[in-house]
Order: sequence, then structure tokens, then C-alpha cells
Amino acid sequence: MDFRWIEWLLSLLCIGVSIYWFVIIVWRRFKYVQLGVPAASPDKRQGIKQALLQTFSQGKLWKDWRSGLMHLLLFYGFLHLQIGAIDLILIGLTDAHLPLPYYETFVVAQEWTVLLVLIAILYAGYRRYVERLPRLKRSFKSGVVILFITSLMVSVIGTMLFERVITGNVSSPGSIIAVAAAAIHAPPILLVAGYKLFWWLHLLILLAFLLYVPQSKHFHLIVAPYNLVIQRPIQSIGKLHSLDLEAEDAESFGVGAIEGFSRNQLVDLYACVECGRCTQVCPAAATGKWLSPMHMITKLRDHLTEKGAAITSSSPWVPSLSTAYTVHQWHPDEEDVSSSALQPLSLESPRGLSISQTMSRQQASWQGSYHYAALEKHAGHGVGKHKDPRELQLIGDVMSEAELWACTTCRNCEDQCPVGNEHVDKIIDMRRYLVLTEGELPADAKRAMTNIERQGNPWGLNRKDRMNWAVEWEQQDGIKVPTVKENPHFDYLLFVGSMGSYDRRSQRVMRDLVRLLQAADVSFAILGNEERSSGDTVRRLGNEFLYQELAQDNIRLFEKYDVKRIVTACPHTYHTMKKEYRDFGMSESLMIYHHSELLWSLWKEGKLHLNHSIQEQVVWHDSCYLARYNDVVAEPRQLLQAVPGLTLLEMERSGKHAMCCGAGGGQMWMEETEGSRMNVARVEQALAVLPSVIGSACPYCLTMMEDGTKQLERPEVQTLDLAEIVARSVLGD
Repeated sequence: MDFRWIEWLLSLLCIGVSIYWFVIIVWRRFKYVQLGVPAASPDKRQGIKQALLQTFSQGKLWKDWRSGLMHLLLFYGFLHLQIGAIDLILIGLTDAHLPLPYYETFVVAQEWTVLLVLIAILYAGYRRYVERLPRLKRSFKSGVVILFITSLMVSVIGTMLFERVITGNVSSPGSIIAVAAAAIHAPPILLVAGYKLFWWLHLLILLAFLLYVPQSKHFHLIVAPYNLVIQRPIQSIGKLHSLDLEAEDAESFGVGAIEGFSRNQLVDLYACVECGRCTQVCPAAATGKWLSPMHMITKLRDHLTEKGAAITSSSPWVPSLSTAYTVHQWHPDEEDVSSSALQPLSLESPRGLSISQTMSRQQASWQGSYHYAALEKHAGHGVGKHKDPRELQLIGDVMSEAELWACTTCRNCEDQCPVGNEHVDKIIDMRRYLVLTEGELPADAKRAMTNIERQGNPWGLNRKDRMNWAVEWEQQDGIKVPTVKENPHFDYLLFVGSMGSYDRRSQRVMRDLVRLLQAADVSFAILGNEERSSGDTVRRLGNEFLYQELAQDNIRLFEKYDVKRIVTACPHTYHTMKKEYRDFGMSESLMIYHHSELLWSLWKEGKLHLNHSIQEQVVWHDSCYLARYNDVVAEPRQLLQAVPGLTLLEMERSGKHAMCCGAGGGQMWMEETEGSRMNVARVEQALAVLPSVIGSACPYCLTMMEDGTKQLERPEVQTLDLAEIVARSVLGD
């Protein structure tokens, strides 16, 4: 009697139920994402191109070549093996294989693919559990996929082995399984039993994996390509979205609940790979602060899943293993949290950076469980207080204020992320809620913001003294810095900024920049006391109201004086004017330049001559807002390399991978109260290559580098701006 129909029925039932459950799982998470605010539709053509390029090249994974190679083998191996899986299932049900050309070559290639995938996944386990990379989580869930893939490969090998023995196909050239099959001699009934065992194991493991993927971090296999499609275009990298502050129906501003994020932002959460690359490069995490970009994304994802399940009354788990999904935010004062994991670091020289402290603290601070009944059973026995997920506060229960204020907005996390996640905009959105809706921000930041609002600068110095530096310089050296009223036909508006106007150290940079512009016969002017803050600091601190007021005031000044080009020595001013002022009506034809770009251009045009030799070993520190935000990497280096006698040195982390000095995102005006100092850590990296000068092109970076050399008691190492170095070569002093 032929029982093949029973096997057909059971296999089709398993496949049908699994596909149905898979669709339900994905659909429910889709409904959770739909709770977010509708987002503007991006340019899909550019997005699709980027997604295809990143997906099929494994893009940013190659920043670590070992990881890149491992994932390349897994990615293309699984593409190949999916065809093989269909073939194996078809053979088991019908005894007929796929009608592929050169079929035997395909089968042999599949054997080698299985071997390569097996090697790659075992190496993945080695990196996580033996090499123990700090950025990788180590838990049962982290190892499940390794077990899945390993067992899946074993089931493929077993199925192919017994199939070759049964059919007698044991002499195929290049086949490693054929060699093993030739050595097996057993009764036919045992061979058939062995084949059926491995065939069913393969089918069931494959279907179980299908259901596991969307219910785990491996949902990124499905979501990541779409996330790459909808990510912002390259020209908008680092640009914050503006708030409609006149919306009559707005009850709050910023994001104070998970559904306040846009749908595109929520897609980020399910695209996360939990690879830890973002946390690995985060200056806050590396110096012992609370913030871990990876944990921020995963905590927001868990919260979205639990709250989405509660709001839509649809469990995220299929089959439904629990009546609720509960996540709990532990607080440092809870006795169940390991005191060693939460012990604050002292503010001292880093002597080697490590994210281990932050990783362990985050793991101790965030606990989740999917078994509500188990939680209820243990309530009051150290498990903690569990709330209805709809009552959890996004800022407080999920994200702490300490995490949000630790961010320097350097975007190294986003630059490293292989799936296009954006972390900074979410942090700024939550800061906006704290500042605009709750009126909460650190005392230092509040003081700086108040001073900017009242006097147009973070120190609160008189706004009428903004041009004093130029007046004093003219009195001392007779060098005139013209205002827009004195030189109405200028080619470039020199936007001095608060640092250049009030900070004594930055004023020296501004004077050398002026001298270089005059040496190149560039017609320029400044706004003088009419100039106001660019607003970058207050925007990154969350005060969108004040930012928009400052931006609109500056734009009106630009229009009043018919400004065509602007040059600034501050990368933060450069970025916000270049990419964010357009949202408030600034002309598309108004060109914004950083002084490194303009000086490079003047040198290329032969208007600046680097005649004087400078015998210095210069290590270059890249500003985040130049290198990562605006891709200004080559220009300052080419200019420095052209200086006679100068030797350009590079740190281990340079260019777009450079570590932040610690001043961005408003941190310039706030004290570091935990962990080691970021600027000292960066200076130690610079000193490792034995420079005589640390060069930069940002007033914030210059200040932080100089403070770092003082703290490390290295007065022999100078800190100079690009303009100061070039001025020495051009002007000879």
C-alpha cells in the first residue's frame, strides 16, 4: 500500500500552516509600525539603487573584513541553498528533481556551499562566544540562529548523503558527499529510514526557521532591504526634520511616546541586526556613559512590540505563547541589579577605550519577558514592577534622560550601521519633547540656551560686543575687517560665529583666516554686531522654537544684504546652513562653504602660495560635522600635504571613522559627569602617532584638543586650526 499521499498531506499541511503563521507574524508587526506618524515618501529610485548595492555587496559589513567575508558566504550561500531546498523537498515527495541544466554540477556546488555556510556560521559562533567581541550580545537567543543554521546544514548533508546511497550515485566528480556515500553499506530499509529522517528534519527545521526569523532580531533579513530603500538620500545625511510649530492640533512637540515617531523611524527598529557596530564606535559608550545606540534601538523595538500588541490586541508571538508581552525598565537603585554593573566610572584619562562597561550596564538595566504568567507568579520576588505597556513612559521607563543627553550627535553609529538605521534623529526628537513639552534639560545646557536666547551667544556676553575682536585687531595691527555696510559688493560673507566672536583662542583662527582671504584678494565682509547664533547648538539640544527663530532671522539678514556665498570656520554652522536652512526659505542659489573647502580651492586656483616650510609632524583630527555629515575629508589633507616640510600623520580612527572630540550635540556647553573624558581619549589617540601638532578645522574640536593636551600635561604638542597652519606657510609667520 502506497503511503506517499500521507507524506504529501503532512508536508503540505506543515508548509501551509507555517506560511500562514509567517504572514500573520509579519502582518502584526506591520500594524505596530502603522501606529507611527505617516512619513513623507522618499525618492524610491535612489533608495532602490542604494538598497541593491548595499544588500548584494554586503556594504558596510566590509568595514570589518572578517565579518564582511562571513556574511557574504552566508548571504550568497543561503540564496543558493534556497533553490537546493526546493529541489530536496521535490525529490522527497516525487522522486523527481528540478529541471536545471548541468544538474549534477549544481548538486556538487550545493555540497560545497553547505560546507562554506557551515564554516561561516561556526566562525560566527567563535567570534561571539570564544573571541567574545565586546559589541556582541551573548545569550541563549543570540545563539539560537547558530543552532538553527548548523542543524539545517547537517540535515541537508544527511539528506543528500542518504539520497546518493539509495540511488547509487556515488561517483560524481568533485562530490565530497559521494565519497562518504560510497563507504556506507546498510540494509535498504535503514537507508530509507535515514533518508526520511533527515528529509523531515530539513523540512521542519526550515519551516521553524521561517517562523523564528520575523519573531527575532533576524527580522532584519526581511526588513533591512526595505529600510535601505526608504533611508534618506545621501545629500540629506545628518539633516534634522523641522517641526510645524504652528500646528493648531499639536498637544506636544517632539516624541514622548513610541507612536510619536514616524513610520520610517519605526521600521528602523525591526531592521536592527543587533551587531553592536554602532555601540562599538560610540564615543559615549566607549568612555563609560549610559548611552548605547544598539540598546536604544532594541529597547525602542521591544517597547513598540509590547505596546503595539496591547493597542492592537494581537500577540506578537505565533503560535501565541503568552497573553501579554511585558518589558520592564530596571532602575539603578533596584537592589536586584548588580552593583558592579552600575558602578560609575571616575573622570580620568581613558588609558584604552572599552564599551564593556556600558554593555553590561545596559544588559542589567533592561529586562524583558514574553511570559506574562511567569512574571505574575514571581511578582514581588525580585522580578520588579510590571505595568500595562500602554502606561510605560518612553522617557523614563524605556529611555533614561541620561542616555539622551550623553549623545554628541557624531553620527558614527549611523555611518557604521549596515542596515541604514538612524539613531541621532530619534534622540533629538526625544530631546525636543523634554525641552519643548516638559521643560526639562541639564542645568549647563539650560544656561547656554538661555544665554543664546538673550544675547545670541552661549556665554551670555553682550551681543553688542560681537565685533569687538575685529575692532581691537584694527587698533592693534591696523588690519581692517569690513562689514557688509562698509563693503556692500562683497563676494563672500564671512560668518564668524559665536566662537570666533567671543572665544579668545578661536579669534586667533579668525584673524589668520582673514589674512589669508586678503592675501588671496578675496572680497569679503562680516555682519558685525548684526550677526546672531546659527542655532545649531539649540537645535541639537532640542529647542526647535529658538532654532527656527534664529534661522529665520539670519536668512532675513542674508536676503537684506544680497548674500550669494557664505564661508564659515565652524562645521556645525556650515552643516545647518548648508542642509537645514533651506527648509526655512533660504535661497537654493546661496552657496555655503567651510573654510577648509575655500582655502583648498584658493590654493588650487593659484591664489594662495605655500612658500614657507613648516617642519612639523601634524596629525589630523576630522570634525564629525565635516567628515561624516558632509564628506569633507580630502580637501584639508591635500592642502596640508602641499605645505613644504610638513609631514601629515593619520590616527587609527580617521576620516569618516574618526572619533568625536566630545563637543557636538550641545556637549560643548555641558560637563561630563560620568565615565572618562572623550576629548582626552581622542587626544591620547592622536599622541599615539607621536605628532608635534594636532590639526583640526573646527573651533569646538580645537578647544577640546587643547584642553586634552593640557590635562595630559603635554604642552609641547601644539593644537592648530587649518587656517593657522596654512597662514604660516603662506605668510611666513
